[in-house]
Amino acid sequence: MIRLRNIEKSYTLGKETVPILKNIDLNIEDGEFTSIMGPSGSGKSTLMNIIGCLDKPTAGSYELNGQEISTYSNDELAQVRNKQIGFVFQQFQLLPRLDALENVALPMVYAGISKRERIERAEAALEKVGLKERMHHLPNALSGGQKQRVAIARAIVNNPSLILADEPTGALDTKTSISIMEELTALHESGSTIVVITHEPEIAQYTSRVVTVRDGSITEEAIR
Repeated sequence: MIRLRNIEKSYTLGKETVPILKNIDLNIEDGEFTSIMGPSGSGKSTLMNIIGCLDKPTAGSYELNGQEISTYSNDELAQVRNKQIGFVFQQFQLLPRLDALENVALPMVYAGISKRERIERAEAALEKVGLKERMHHLPNALSGGQKQRVAIARAIVNNPSLILADEPTGALDTKTSISIMEELTALHESGSTIVVITHEPEIAQYTSRVVTVRDGSITEEAIR
């Protein structure tokens, strides 16, 4: 599924090169439920951006589903993101003028899927996350937990091979956070491969494997 080999990432600030990731080696297999955990500034968000094809490594190899994508163009990476990866973000990233159904259907517009199929699949995804009765509500009429469930429905609607959740409970209270992690757990149990980026040990406990990143390197891997 995911094969990272000797991944490095650095940025140039003036005349100085600042290393962010150093010699990252990581395998994630189909069907795994993995968390990548680390404090602010550890490099976990940069690692997430590379795994999610939002950024390119400075050096190293990244294979996703057998494809070497570390040298892909930006347009090619956009295609990979649309077809193979579903994203769940901390701040939901819902379009305020679109209702829940339209937000969930949006990735399928870019995938060239017919309107009728988009509606059918978006309705099914919202029903799967328990929002059948709220599908025609705008985001400002939804609670934080409901917005995140819409985001999860949007992430799964294209049947991606990977769901990438970036601090998915960061904007939620404790009770709602538990509910969202239970939702992700149910998706994993149904066969989804899920990677959660978090700085919270309580969230990482829901996953079956915890990868700890500090100072741009993987310092520990634990199987639960």
